Amino acid sequence: MTARLLDGEALAARIRVEVGERVARLHERGVTVGLGTILVGDDVPSARYVAMKQEDCAQVGMVSVHEHLPADVSQSELEKVIERFNADPAVDAFLVQVPLPAGLDEPAALLAVDPAKDVDGLHPVNLGLLVMGTPGPLPCTPAGIVELLRANHVPLEGRHVVIVGRGLTIGRPLALLMAMRPPRPNAAVTVVHTGVPDLAEHVRRGDVVVAAAGQAGLITADMVKPGAAVVGAGTSWSGRKLLSDVDEGVAEVAGWITPRLGGVGPMTRAMLLVNAVEAAERRA
Repeated sequence: MTARLLDGEALAARIRVEVGERVARLHERGVTVGLGTILVGDDVPSARYVAMKQEDCAQVGMVSVHEHLPADVSQSELEKVIERFNADPAVDAFLVQVPLPAGLDEPAALLAVDPAKDVDGLHPVNLGLLVMGTPGPLPCTPAGIVELLRANHVPLEGRHVVIVGRGLTIGRPLALLMAMRPPRPNAAVTVVHTGVPDLAEHVRRGDVVVAAAGQAGLITADMVKPGAAVVGAGTSWSGRKLLSDVDEGVAEVAGWITPRLGGVGPMTRAMLLVNAVEAAERRA
């Protein structure tokens, strides 16, 4: 392998230290930081993800406020819990873990979250703030990707960033974030998807390629410009194995690359903590 690894685990550990210091300063002022999670049903990956967030909270000194609801909960009962979290002064920011079980209205549940407490940064109000360039909680995975690239000194300003995937959680908000003026990346951005017939031609032009389509092995070595930075943000499962959108052979061509494990995922969780402590600082 010739590419340098974009080690999200190591950077996330440094961010957790910084967040812990901010939490400690708030504690000195009598402010306790609370991060809430609402889990519906018993989806194993979702439960594991929530458990990791709780572990992160313990590490940085935040209080984890958790509600686990049965899979057959009604929409009104779920939204009552969301309303309770919205009103709870012990919860500075929270999320409703998705996907929700069949029969529940996922968009309605997410819209019910108070934008000021939206730790994912995906409420339409907060996405609107991003469009306007106004400060607010940033979508965690896009913000984490930008931090990971910058920490590894990957050039972004004026460079061509190709994003493969147009989803709400990564592709669309990342395109906005990458294109924004300094101190944001100020990059030239192309957004494509798996329905584009000449996908490889678009990807090959990218100085930075972010794969966020959720299709294993989609980005292959012949599609990548030599020396480009390649971020595997999209994942899928084969049994119990987590697969990346980026084929392993890309590491022989790229200048920088995320590992299959320990790349984007840890950064997403780290940015959740950043959003939570910033919400507490605004309250304080």
